[in-house]
Amino acid sequence: MKELLPDQVEELLEILKNRFEDNMVRHEDVQWEKVQEKLVANPEKLWSLNEMEVTGGEPDVVGYDKETDEYIFYDCSAESPSGRRSVCYDHEALEKRKKNKPENSAINMATDMGIEILTEEQYRELQKLGNFDLKTSSWVKTPDNIRKLGGAIFCDRRYDTVFMYHNGADSYYAARGFRGSLRV
Repeated sequence: MKELLPDQVEELLEILKNRFEDNMVRHEDVQWEKVQEKLVANPEKLWSLNEMEVTGGEPDVVGYDKETDEYIFYDCSAESPSGRRSVCYDHEALEKRKKNKPENSAINMATDMGIEILTEEQYRELQKLGNFDLKTSSWVKTPDNIRKLGGAIFCDRRYDTVFMYHNGADSYYAARGFRGSLRV
């Protein structure tokens, strides 16, 4: 199991608490103490949140699922996380690319981090909490029918509007990364 050292846990909890308190509009009816209890009880989730943090995602609580008793974290960095850019969509696309191959793919990285890539719906929910990806874009979970045809989708915000676009799944750009979600 992937776990943080005690001093890493303490440092991460402090970062998350400060971000939580500075952005109450994202989670008005949530109490930090309850979130922290869940985090401390789930060290593997703390490890994943730390991975989100160190790759520039600035994870924060964006909701609570009463049915599953889980807090929902999304990457809330202003732009697509800097440590997760210049990646193609998935492993299949990475393998098909013969020249100028990126180092990794969005789906591989998310899996390794223990998180899920945001869906288009989740991305649009995030955009209701602020203005994200004004200069960058983020891969989002691509429907199977699009992926089978070689494509993948990504989103960004321009002209005060959230746009969804398509590209070949093997494409990658310095300004495109991905955002993740984690349920704790």
